[in-house]
Amino acid sequence: MTYVRPLLEYNGVVWSPQYVSNIHALEKVQTRFTKRLPTLQQIPYSRRIEQLGLQSLELRRLISDLVMCYKIVFGLTCLKMSDYFIFSPVCVTRGHPYKLFVPRTVVNTRKHYFCVRVIEPWNNLNCATVDFSSLRRFKCFLRRTDLSQYLKHSD
Repeated sequence: MTYVRPLLEYNGVVWSPQYVSNIHALEKVQTRFTKRLPTLQQIPYSRRIEQLGLQSLELRRLISDLVMCYKIVFGLTCLKMSDYFIFSPVCVTRGHPYKLFVPRTVVNTRKHYFCVRVIEPWNNLNCATVDFSSLRRFKCFLRRTDLSQYLKHSD
């Protein structure tokens, strides 16, 4: 975790693989490492990372995307929100008040950019339990939330 994971996660917000084969190739690094542990060799990957208290690399990338989105929306970075997002003009009574407008994408590659791919999970955060009061509380909320519906890689 100390030496390899930072290399795999470096700049994940900017570069995040979109194809399942690439996601699987990155995940395979952690899969091989956890399989080398003597007591966990015969256990499926999903149970191994659960027993070790780890998250899949794809889930960690999604969480870092949501954290970066939080930082941009609430002005905790030098990036201007207007360069990346627009608040949704639709006033719906469901959901949290920080919903983002989903831009129309003509080119298929554009929908995998950070400022587009993060909008669906961001807008679907549970308004009853999400805590936008501080970055620390938001991160704690993300750790307790099931984001598996947004993951492409399966065991």
